[in-house]
Amino acid sequence: MSDTKKGRILLALTGWAPDVWTQELAKAAPGRQVTLEPDGETDPSIEYAIVWKQRPGLLSKLPNLKVIFSLGAGVDHVFADPDLPDVPIVRVVSPNLTTRMSEYVVWQVLDHHRLGPRYRAQQASRTWYEDRDQKAAADITVGIMGLGELGRDAAAKLQVMGFAVTGWSRTQKQVEGVTCHAGEAGLDAFLASADIFVVLLPLTPDTHEILDRDLFRRMTKRGPLGAPVLINAGRGGLQNEADILAALDEGLLSAVTLDVFQQEPLDPESPFWSHPKVTITPHAAAASMPSSLIAPMVEQIDAFERGEPLLNLVDHKAGY
Repeated sequence: MSDTKKGRILLALTGWAPDVWTQELAKAAPGRQVTLEPDGETDPSIEYAIVWKQRPGLLSKLPNLKVIFSLGAGVDHVFADPDLPDVPIVRVVSPNLTTRMSEYVVWQVLDHHRLGPRYRAQQASRTWYEDRDQKAAADITVGIMGLGELGRDAAAKLQVMGFAVTGWSRTQKQVEGVTCHAGEAGLDAFLASADIFVVLLPLTPDTHEILDRDLFRRMTKRGPLGAPVLINAGRGGLQNEADILAALDEGLLSAVTLDVFQQEPLDPESPFWSHPKVTITPHAAAASMPSSLIAPMVEQIDAFERGEPLLNLVDHKAGY
């Protein structure tokens, strides 16, 4: 039997079936009521909201809402609500999600490093070409844009493989084994430092379409891969998609892997599908199990009600 003294949890999802999430909440928080809709726009019983692209205005009038939990690694979908209330927002940090993103980054970096796209094209054309000019990982530098939880973990795993790693973030960070650059003042040095660029930035007004032709022109072209490789596993809004296609055709980029797009699902008519230098994955880089996301949120709710501070808080002003 649920404890009616405990505030209810609102599960607000757009585009995702709620059943698996409600089942996990029932297991993780058996003493709480979970609802998919408030009982009226000023429902006083709701104290917590777990959201993925919540309906605009849904949260703004809930008088007792205490915390918003994001079901995504990023929180731009939360801030898309123009009437977002001024309550703490907690971003998800899950070892499962972090590990899956690092698996994806290592997979794609190795694929480009070991000429996977070339060999797949040769297989398709039944061409046997013995390429003896395989570089060692130590000859390749990977630059990571975004040194949060995901970027730091990916950097550590790439170093284990033997790659040199550089990084760039909005503010200065210290990451073991990584040459770190920060802000606009450090961007040119970062862009000159790497052969493969992995993008794990949050989407904010400052990073919207940061991946544009100007940025690609500033990347080094002197490394062992020639023109650099771009891997975006962050957010679709980070990339100017017309500029990516133009950069591939102009030789500013040698290849790209894109897991995210400005419009999802990707339009069947998009030129990305058939471009020979493009690898597409369907926003699957860090697909995580619901159980691994819900349990830490419920633990935070319980700790918060014991008077403990919330972890992994989002800076409302910065947007991440």
